[in-house]
Amino acid sequence: MKRPARRPAPADRMPDRALAAVARDEQVTVSRVRQGLSSGLIVIPMNRGRRCRAVGIGKGMRTKVNANLGTSPDRVSLKLELAKLKAACAAGADTVMDLSTGGDIPAIRRAIVAESPIPVGTVPLYEASYWARRHGKSFVELTPGELLAVIEEHCRDGVDFITVHCGIRRPVLSLLKRRPRLTGVVSRGGSMILEWMSRNGQENPLYQYYDELLSIARAHRVCLSLGDGLRPGSVADATDEAQVSELVVIGELVERARAAGVMAMVEGPGHVPLNQIQANIALEKVVCHDAPFYVLGPLVTDIGCGYDHITSAIGGALASYHGADFLCYVTPSEHLGLPDVEDVRTGVVAARLAAHAGDVARGDPRALARDRALSEARAGLDWPRMLRLSLDPQRAEKVFRARASATSDVCTMCGEFCAMKKFREVVKAGRRSAKTENQQEE
Repeated sequence: MKRPARRPAPADRMPDRALAAVARDEQVTVSRVRQGLSSGLIVIPMNRGRRCRAVGIGKGMRTKVNANLGTSPDRVSLKLELAKLKAACAAGADTVMDLSTGGDIPAIRRAIVAESPIPVGTVPLYEASYWARRHGKSFVELTPGELLAVIEEHCRDGVDFITVHCGIRRPVLSLLKRRPRLTGVVSRGGSMILEWMSRNGQENPLYQYYDELLSIARAHRVCLSLGDGLRPGSVADATDEAQVSELVVIGELVERARAAGVMAMVEGPGHVPLNQIQANIALEKVVCHDAPFYVLGPLVTDIGCGYDHITSAIGGALASYHGADFLCYVTPSEHLGLPDVEDVRTGVVAARLAAHAGDVARGDPRALARDRALSEARAGLDWPRMLRLSLDPQRAEKVFRARASATSDVCTMCGEFCAMKKFREVVKAGRRSAKTENQQEE
């Protein structure tokens, strides 16, 4: 059987300005970016119809951070979501995702796309449920053609990347019954696909009609984020058979996307204990052919309610060190409620710290240079420069000024006992003594 001709690689259809912007941001050559994009090791989410910031995700790039926005059925406010978008961008998010499930979802999505200077992602399945209700149906009554129509609408509206839960196959239904999980299926999209397959007795339509999905993505130059619908929702369920079986299917889908000239990255867990993170990253890189890996956290414990931005940052730093390319932030309100503007800001900062820590551990020269510059300022008691070089200068300035010392060159943690100040005085005294001794000898 003759194999279909390979489609032009994404790099052949990506604007030169985007390639140059990524190369400049990452301090690498344009040819290196082009090669990574052509091989599928790098993605640049940028819809053909939109001009947003070019963000490179993947091998040789610094670890990127995504912030989730979006309404719920119980809380709908476009004004609030746009305020969250502004906060996420100000805090340094590289991308955002609109996960709205309540209100006028298409209008909310279009407003966020119009206002966002950075790439925007969505989960079209959420709107498919909304679309079904408007047409007097339930989600499980939607046809594969109707699902694809919703996906195409997102792409036409300028969305840069979409999460699609294509890796869940029908056999997993019986697997989940034979080997029940503590927290079952925690992915909204994953549970929707499982329900659709169960009620219709058919294969996952996003898997069955994957070629049609690829055609839509290719036409609009949209990056696929192959969703982990079976990600673990507790550390007890981490790296189980269901999760791994989906990852194997996603590995196949990555190859098909590359052959079709479509950018694809892989979404990953979820709740994973520290001792399993390295294995999860290594497994994805092997099974999914080094596709960029996009992880939610991972959260390393289940008991961090109210502090899950911290449990996520712990896991995210280790994941970045071991090769994860893209961290999805987790906010303090995860598992508890819809995040507010301050939650968004806090979540982005925590995830950016995790990403930077991973880059430092990997020996990224840009990350190391930034740490060194701040430490030089700290050693020199150069407070303005130290505050300016902090990850969150506004927060650092606020804390410092609120606790300002009467002596301008020290903080109130140590005051007159400032170790660095005393050390500088010791060095200075030693130099004076050495100079005096030299003069006496002369």
